[in-house]
Amino acid sequence: MKIVDIEDRTRWDNFVSTRTEANFLQSWDFYEFHRSRGNEVVRRAVVDDDNSIIAAYAGVVERAKRGKYLAIAGGPILDWKASRVVREVFDDIKKKGQELGCVFVRVRPQLELSKKSLDLMKKLGLKKAPMYLSVEYAGILDLNKTEEEILAGASQGFRRKLRKAMRAEIEISAETSDESIRNFCTLEKKHAERQKYVAFSTDFLTKQFEAFRKNNEVIIYIAKKDNEILAMNFMIFYGPEASYHYGVSSELGTKYSAAPLLHMEAMREARKRNCIRYNLWGIVDPDDKEHRFYGVSEFKRSFGCDELKYTPAHDLVLRPLAYKKTLLVETMRKKIRHV
Repeated sequence: MKIVDIEDRTRWDNFVSTRTEANFLQSWDFYEFHRSRGNEVVRRAVVDDDNSIIAAYAGVVERAKRGKYLAIAGGPILDWKASRVVREVFDDIKKKGQELGCVFVRVRPQLELSKKSLDLMKKLGLKKAPMYLSVEYAGILDLNKTEEEILAGASQGFRRKLRKAMRAEIEISAETSDESIRNFCTLEKKHAERQKYVAFSTDFLTKQFEAFRKNNEVIIYIAKKDNEILAMNFMIFYGPEASYHYGVSSELGTKYSAAPLLHMEAMREARKRNCIRYNLWGIVDPDDKEHRFYGVSEFKRSFGCDELKYTPAHDLVLRPLAYKKTLLVETMRKKIRHV
């Protein structure tokens, strides 16, 4: 058993995409996106005597004023019951972080939250991070269920909105054109102004779209009425999971309840691609009514989704004195942003 850099996309994705817990956060193309923005990336794998991959992790070096760090979202991908492999991987993560001159390494594993998972993080020398790294609490729909079964489990409000949208004769299209991502960026800025959040830059969204488009892993779903865009969903399909990555709408789109139609169409595509789950991504606790994502969380719950809590982000501290600044800045930032 040894740990090596992986330079071959097919080899990487042939391992990661077949793991049932995996999603695009550890895909090859997600790190091509990071690289396209000038960031250094790491792709490491444990290989056995036959040179077959048995564990892997990908990370991106993030440069912040408070210090450089290595971020590993949705990884490492491994058998958590194989204690020797787990230890070897985290030893390697520590080594790579040190080689890259990082203050710390932040890990948010694809590991369901439990006392056992938290004890494991502690045993590995990690401490709970002051800020999240990717989604830690998600709404999941089981795509082994039929469309009829999913609708039966949805709320009456969701089904009512769906019927309303269907009566409105809204046109749904699935696109991967340059025009579709330009329109998405335009609508996202307007949506952000209305909902009072900071929009992603056009460069960020476009490069992410282009990275996943190369290998047919992204679709933008568009709802239109009378040739006017009402709502758009940015969907990523990778391995066992279809991910509702971003969604935006106009005021008219909210009026016509266009969003449910987009999701139903995306689920149909996901089944064609043999995805086993539909990840609605971030939700917050149902009693956390002051959280800025409370409203969208209630919309996602209306699908009748299961709720999955991942083990939260943990930090492997490499330079304790420098890390104190991160701890202070991020603790304050979390309070200010209400996240």
